[in-house]
Amino acid sequence: VPSEHELVREWGVSRMTVNRAIRELVSEGYLTRIQGVGTFVAARRASSALIEIKSIAKEIQERNGLHSSKVLLLRRETASQDLVFSMNLKPGESVFHSIILHMEDGVPVQYEDKFVNPSLAPQYLEQDFASITPSQYLLEVVPLTEAEHIIEAVMPDSEIRKLLKLKSGEPCLVLHRRTWAGKVIATRTRFVYPGRYQIFGRFKPPQGSNMEE
Repeated sequence: VPSEHELVREWGVSRMTVNRAIRELVSEGYLTRIQGVGTFVAARRASSALIEIKSIAKEIQERNGLHSSKVLLLRRETASQDLVFSMNLKPGESVFHSIILHMEDGVPVQYEDKFVNPSLAPQYLEQDFASITPSQYLLEVVPLTEAEHIIEAVMPDSEIRKLLKLKSGEPCLVLHRRTWAGKVIATRTRFVYPGRYQIFGRFKPPQGSNMEE
């Protein structure tokens, strides 16, 4: 939405009136504010396991399993050309990069390779991701409004095969996810699962729509 200054000029009201109106719309869930970025119309959150952003730790807990994880990488990097394009960054901008191996009852079930926009989660590198998952932390600090999922089956490279303890010739299931906070791309993540793993989702179409459309 336009800035407070632009709204004051367009509607001829005081800055205090505009500020109060925006705060009320944010509190009622119609708008979302991202510090240093702007104010955006809030999108409706999806309510399915596949479309919803859900922590692997919560999924494992719901299966009465025990979640544990190992941090393989956690650092600031200069965005590659691919990231500049896929996350809509400027050349030379930095990103936070984490690689986490998640386990259920001691068995590896997910390799998580995540890039995070530092402007939205500036304390990301300071977190203890052995005790909280990146998804749990980001859901607490970033008002995510949209997600994109792409799923494919691939043959893993030798490193991932070793980490996930896969047999030779065993395929992987890969979930590519991008998330948005308003118009800003917050994260780009690659989740790799053993081929035996299942990703389940159930959702309802918008009221009045046709499932076959």
